[in-house]
Amino acid sequence: MKFSLSFVRLQWATLILIYLVVIAGSFVRITGSGMGCPDWPKCFGQWIPPTEEAALPKDYKQVFFEKREKKIIKFCKFLRGIGMESTAKKIETDTSLEKGEDDFNARKTWTEYINRLVGFLAGDAMLISFVWILLRYRKRKIVVISTVNLVLMAIQAWFGSIVVASNLVPWTITVHMFLALVIIALQIYLIRQISDKQQSHIQLSKLMRAIAVIAFAITFYQMFLGTQVREYIDELTKMGFGRESWTDKLGLSFFIHRSFSWLVLGLIVFMSWKNEKGEKHWMIRSIFLVLALELTSGVLLAYANMPGLVRTSHLLFASVLFGILFMLVLRMKRIEGQ
Repeated sequence: MKFSLSFVRLQWATLILIYLVVIAGSFVRITGSGMGCPDWPKCFGQWIPPTEEAALPKDYKQVFFEKREKKIIKFCKFLRGIGMESTAKKIETDTSLEKGEDDFNARKTWTEYINRLVGFLAGDAMLISFVWILLRYRKRKIVVISTVNLVLMAIQAWFGSIVVASNLVPWTITVHMFLALVIIALQIYLIRQISDKQQSHIQLSKLMRAIAVIAFAITFYQMFLGTQVREYIDELTKMGFGRESWTDKLGLSFFIHRSFSWLVLGLIVFMSWKNEKGEKHWMIRSIFLVLALELTSGVLLAYANMPGLVRTSHLLFASVLFGILFMLVLRMKRIEGQ
């Protein structure tokens, strides 16, 4: 089946929007704007949030605190319904949830609001794609992929409200990241199915294919380790520990994360060396470049007192590396006779 160029371009635009959601979400976190909007999907009960506290009722903190309490109760009930009793109990006994609403901060409110707008655009792009597929193409595999990803995007948006309501409880942030990676992977798989260029194969030896798969698997795992390390740093910061003591107190996750980074570097350097001696595939060159940028930002995060935007860059490069590696895994094909 031949897909129109406009439809293919829409899918690439959707993928870019998904990555923008990841960037916006990271920026929200580094600026501490996650609670900039205490409710969801509206912000302070409005579709367009206020710019000053005077526009809010005097009891707005109590009103939104009570709404958040009700949402947490419903979520804990849901967790118990699926057998996660210990998790529900942990959330209910989390003392940070007893903290009242933050004072209104226009900068944080609009940072979070822009994050939601980007997510809304990405969701709309997926919805348009879904309708387009149903009306024109109706290819079963494409319909299934589009449907699953649209549902996951809706779940991601709902879960975002849980992350906010739970005062950014660490494990919810990890789940949020997992869903984002699955959505990215499915969008790339959809592009693979509809794009003539993406349907072409990249011939690689058995060794190169094995390295690509291992590098992809480690990168996927690294995304979660990185999220956990960031959560530990947030906790250490709250406890008053400075940057100079982070490395000693971060524990096993940080050392595994750092060691795996060197392992991925070794694998991709070898893959790039083999690539330059052979076919010189642009995708493998891109992987090497993005990895170099990602590791550089990681070193700056670990050892230099760099601005918070480096954190966003680190997450962006890691997410792009994940995406390109996944594209490579989907397109690679064994060389005849190997």
